[in-house]
This record gives sequence, C-alpha cells and structure tokens, in this order.
Amino acid sequence: MDSVELQKLAQHTRIMREIGTGLLFASGILALFIFVPLIQGHGAKKSFAATITIATPVTPSAFSRVSVEAKAAIVYDLVTKKVLYAKNAYAQLPLASLTKLLTMYAAFSEFSPNTPITIPANVTHLSEPHAFHAGQTFALANLARITLTASLNDGAAAIAEATAARENRTLHETLAGVATALDLTQTYAVDGNGLDMNTAVSGGYGSAIDLARLAGAFVAEAPMVAAATTHDFAQATSTNGVFFRVANTDPEVNAVPHLLLSKTGYTDLAGGNLALVFDVGIGHPIAIVVLGSSLKARFTDGMALVDATLAHFASMASL
Repeated sequence: MDSVELQKLAQHTRIMREIGTGLLFASGILALFIFVPLIQGHGAKKSFAATITIATPVTPSAFSRVSVEAKAAIVYDLVTKKVLYAKNAYAQLPLASLTKLLTMYAAFSEFSPNTPITIPANVTHLSEPHAFHAGQTFALANLARITLTASLNDGAAAIAEATAARENRTLHETLAGVATALDLTQTYAVDGNGLDMNTAVSGGYGSAIDLARLAGAFVAEAPMVAAATTHDFAQATSTNGVFFRVANTDPEVNAVPHLLLSKTGYTDLAGGNLALVFDVGIGHPIAIVVLGSSLKARFTDGMALVDATLAHFASMASL
C-alpha cells in the first residue's frame, strides 16, 4: 500500500472516530433528556405523596340547625361560664314573670326559708293568676314554691313587699341591689312580677344572658324551692292550715331530663318567655332562656334548645 493510500486510510479512520465520539456524546445528551425528568418526576411523586393530608370530617355543631321563634335566646353553661348558643343574648327585653326570679332571689338572700310572709290586702287585686286572701301567712319557702310554679302575682308581690320592708328600701331599690350584686347589667325591674305597667312599659326588663345567670344563681340559693317548679303540681299549707295545690304553668316539665328549674312568663309586651335550668351531668347545670317568643312557641323553642344541648354534650363525650 503506497503512502497516498495510507494517508487516506488514516484520514478515514480519524473521521469515523470523530463520528463515533459525536454519536456517543449525542447519546449521552439524549439519555439526560430521557432519564433525568423521569428521575425528577419520580421524586416529585414521592414529595407530593408525602404532603397529602386527609381531611377529618368536622362534626357540625348541634346548634347549627336550631331555629327559634324567640327574639332572643341563650344556652349558657353555668359551670364553664361559656355561651353554647346565642341569639340576641344581650338585647334588653321585657321579662314578664321571669322577673319573679329576681324577687325570689332577693327574698332568700334576706330571709330564712321559714320566715313568715303575710299576704297584704293591696296585692289581692292583682291580675291573674292569683290565689290568696289578705291576712294569710306562709313560711317563705312554702309561699315561694307555689308562687313560682303557678306564677302567682299576689304571692310574688307579697314576698317583694316584705323583702323591701325588711331592707327599709323601695321595691325598685331592693331589686336593683340584687341585679347589681349579681352583675346583671341589662336587668331592671319596678315591681316584683314583671307585669306590664301600661301598653308601652313593662314592669321588668333584662337580657337572655342576665336571666340565665339569675336562674342559675337562684337554683344555687334555694334549690328546694326551685325543684318545686319541675313537677306538674306544687302544694303548700299556710300557717293556719289552709292547703293549696297549684298547676305548673310549664306543660313540658316532664320532657326535660334532670330539670332543676322551670319558670314561664307572658304579657302582651313581653310575648312568651321561658327559663330552664337542667343538669347535663352530675353537678353540671345548663341554663336556657327564651325571650320574646309566642305563648306556645316558647315551649317548642325551649325544647329545641334542650335537645340541641343534649346532642352537643353527647357528641363531646364521644370524642
């Protein structure tokens, strides 16, 4: 083979080597384009999978579907001092006979349960419900039991007057003093019954939150008297032996478990009012107050809130 042919062969070999090197380089580049995204994609999948969280279903509030006719209402935990449900809970509204709870708390803060209370003549003309004659005398606890259960206006007025006389203050001053002592900032009363003074002015005003606290305070102050309001009937005997048996103004007392207190109220200005205290556990009282409902709906409103409260604590216990 001559020198010319050797040179051509060397040149051809060099060209083929350069082509091979180029192909190897191109293959490497192609491999990077193919495999690196796969590796990154695989890693991304791992990263994505690692950040997935499964949402735990949130149990809706037991009160979320509650609808009440009342202008204002509250469910108040008397142990934790927490509001579990509220509708216009701080609105000041006419109280009607829920005012009697303020009267009774004032009396039991001042007198012993056996203190004699005499029915004065000036209260016997009050509007129904009433039951007494002038001069009849009862131990305070006996008179209070039947007065609260049947929402008797003459009995409440007699107790209110006796309390104010004992304190040597006006009735308004006496009731205002109790409201202040209990920090009931929206509560105001001019008589012991909460009867309408006229077509525009009520005898007592307060908020749902105030009445919840007041109801709880009265149960703590006079539990045996409060317990009388949890039955269909209450009875008492005057000091001269006259027996009284009265029906409860709340027809739903047997529907509320572990009931500690029930008090109704109704006037033209107030509409239908209701205060309940019941236990959801040993020593765990809950207060429910309904203000500004109707004569009948105050009870359906109250039971709707009772049922929701029981469901609330049942769901808490299951967690």
